[in-house]
Amino acid sequence: MLRRLLTIALVAGLAAGLVATAIQMARVWPLILAAETFEEAAPTQGHHHGSGDAAAAHAALIEAWAPEDGVERMAYTLLFNLLAGFGFALLINAGLALARASGRQVDPMSGLFWGLAGFAAFALAPALGLPPELPGMPAADLLARQVWWLATVVATLGGIALIALPRKAGLALAGLVLLILPHAVGAPHPDLTEASKVPPALAAQFVAASLVSAAAFWAALGTLSGWLQRRYP
Repeated sequence: MLRRLLTIALVAGLAAGLVATAIQMARVWPLILAAETFEEAAPTQGHHHGSGDAAAAHAALIEAWAPEDGVERMAYTLLFNLLAGFGFALLINAGLALARASGRQVDPMSGLFWGLAGFAAFALAPALGLPPELPGMPAADLLARQVWWLATVVATLGGIALIALPRKAGLALAGLVLLILPHAVGAPHPDLTEASKVPPALAAQFVAASLVSAAAFWAALGTLSGWLQRRYP
């Protein structure tokens, strides 16, 4: 069984990673390249923080090395998407296996539901507080953003699980509270006095394109996992 789940996760993860990469090449990369031109053209005086600022150190580290445009950037993006696809496919297929063991039907539709739940938890809910950012956009402290993102993912997964359980008003209400809680607390935001180098229209297009890419990734991941588990029980 373990070998079968690993094989299914590998196939589904690789396929979803390829889907995400194709969409990113067509919709996301052009926006990133456009934002980088604004970032390079904008004056840098007064933008960077002091040398002791963790954000400045992180930015300097990122600027010290970055993949070259073209084949190198595509290769690193593809590698990341394939690894992420395999990792998330393991989670989805473990959940589908548990659902099968409890007597629930596993098929492409149920797999799609798991995929959409993953999209909601790992992409949509965090984006409500921390929309995807282009180069040149002001950002809050990295550690604070990471903590809020992780808390939002955990709370969203827990909320969806409680709501999806057999109907019990108390559990569903607790699940709803979990879904709302991270957004009630609020995500960390940058200093509003720091102007963005990226036009708002370009930033909005990037958010939409990023979410479309994530939705396609998770939908492909879940649907294919459900289909493979049904075909190779």
